[in-house]
Amino acid sequence: MTLDPLGSLLNVFNQNLLSAIIFAPLLGALWLYVFPKKEDGSIYRGVAFLWGMITFGLSCLMLLKFNSESSALQLREHASWIQGFGVHYSLGVDGISVFLVMLTTFLMPIVVLASHSVKTNLRSYLANMLLLETAMLGTLLALDSFLFYIFWEMMLFPMYFLIGIWGGPRRIYATLKFVLYTVFGSVLMLIALLYTVWQHAEQSGAVSFLIADLVKTNFSLQEEILLFAAFALAFGIKVPIFPFHTWLPDAHVEAPTGGSVVLAGVLLKMGLYGFIRFAYPLFPNGAEVFAPYLAILAVIGIVYGALVAWAQSDVKKLVAYSSVSHLGYCVLGFVAFNTISATGSIYQMLNHGISTGALFLLVGVLYDRRHTREISEYGGLASKVPVFAFLFLVFTLSSIALPLTNGFVGEFLILYGSFQTFPLITIVAVSGVVLGAIYMLTLYLKTMFGEIDEAKNGSLTDVNTRELVTLLPLLFMVFYMGIFPQKMLSMIEPSVVSYIQMVEERKDDLTAYVDDHSSGNLRVVNGVTQLIEEEERV
Repeated sequence: MTLDPLGSLLNVFNQNLLSAIIFAPLLGALWLYVFPKKEDGSIYRGVAFLWGMITFGLSCLMLLKFNSESSALQLREHASWIQGFGVHYSLGVDGISVFLVMLTTFLMPIVVLASHSVKTNLRSYLANMLLLETAMLGTLLALDSFLFYIFWEMMLFPMYFLIGIWGGPRRIYATLKFVLYTVFGSVLMLIALLYTVWQHAEQSGAVSFLIADLVKTNFSLQEEILLFAAFALAFGIKVPIFPFHTWLPDAHVEAPTGGSVVLAGVLLKMGLYGFIRFAYPLFPNGAEVFAPYLAILAVIGIVYGALVAWAQSDVKKLVAYSSVSHLGYCVLGFVAFNTISATGSIYQMLNHGISTGALFLLVGVLYDRRHTREISEYGGLASKVPVFAFLFLVFTLSSIALPLTNGFVGEFLILYGSFQTFPLITIVAVSGVVLGAIYMLTLYLKTMFGEIDEAKNGSLTDVNTRELVTLLPLLFMVFYMGIFPQKMLSMIEPSVVSYIQMVEERKDDLTAYVDDHSSGNLRVVNGVTQLIEEEERV
């Protein structure tokens, strides 16, 4: 018998691909500190970019190995971690998470290339970016609730430093606001999670944090409502859903360009992903009770975000409020909870990451040259920076969901599917499309056309090669996802169909449990919350 060390190593790697994807950025962050501190940051950018590309390459391998016809969790990794507490190291990917992983690893090398405006302590900046990537990937791939919570909390620390150290003049205020909102939600989620685990242990006789085990736990409707509310607050703050959005504009405005791209591109999606992976499967009847209210909050966010964006004089704050509006569509599509709207919601999360991430990069390009974000300081730029104007136009049209761009596909599916569940709310939501076109096209007209102020903007230079390299991949994705959406949608939809079926079956099981055990309690009957009077005991 001959030993093949290389073959054995490849076999281990093949069986632990998701772990490699998660921890490759962490290795990159540690690798940055192997090199002595230097004034020239090119070596740090090179190392961070290399590890970003390695992680992206691993995620591409994951996509190649992914069976698009299967709705099951794939590439599973499972090992007991803390046996006495039922904690497992469990990972998996399905059609719901696979492209969110791809988006995360796709954006990180772009963010590294866009870090040239960072002048102080570049090594730590890039290390925090890579650490944040590990945390986001772990959140997306974890199938154990304890592991998920660790990665969820881990996201807070790098973002805290990115805004607090490399942010703008009001970075301390923005950082504290971000941390307080996030910690408040996380504490509620932890309490609800521990109660869920305790209930599972009481009913099954075994402690487990695995999501697959926790979804077998029975709850009364009152418990479901309270537990869902706790999870919904934690995830709703991260999305953010109106009225928990107020931390986002400050965080965006004060964050460095790379921080804004990651925040808009990936981090905000973690909240809605939490709804998908945890809140709905664990507490489906509680979710059903809250769904109309979440839909109302979503449409308020759509309209409110659009109106406030329209009123902004700061271009970065305008794009930040546009995120509140756009993510309202994602929430509406998911809580409508049918295959069309939920698939559109997941697709729109990807679209928002591409389009809004690109807009923040373009805002950063302008700010690097003029050091102002005031819209009134610009005008007539199309004649001076035509390539920039073209890119800004494409990403603006993508943001307002023009047909043949990526934004159109997601918004159309969301509105079409949501109309079947919430017709009146969806009609109001359509106004957000109109308002979005108004404020984005107004921004474009004010900055790109009109008379140019030669004293202020006469010396502006067009996008350079490095900036073009960061923007061209995003430009390609705008048209690829807009013209050829079927390939990605066909990989998302089977998991969505299976997921909705699983949640509906759990809802039926819990309703039957409540019917058998309720006594003077609220319960769900045919989708309607009713008060069941206590039966007289004989």
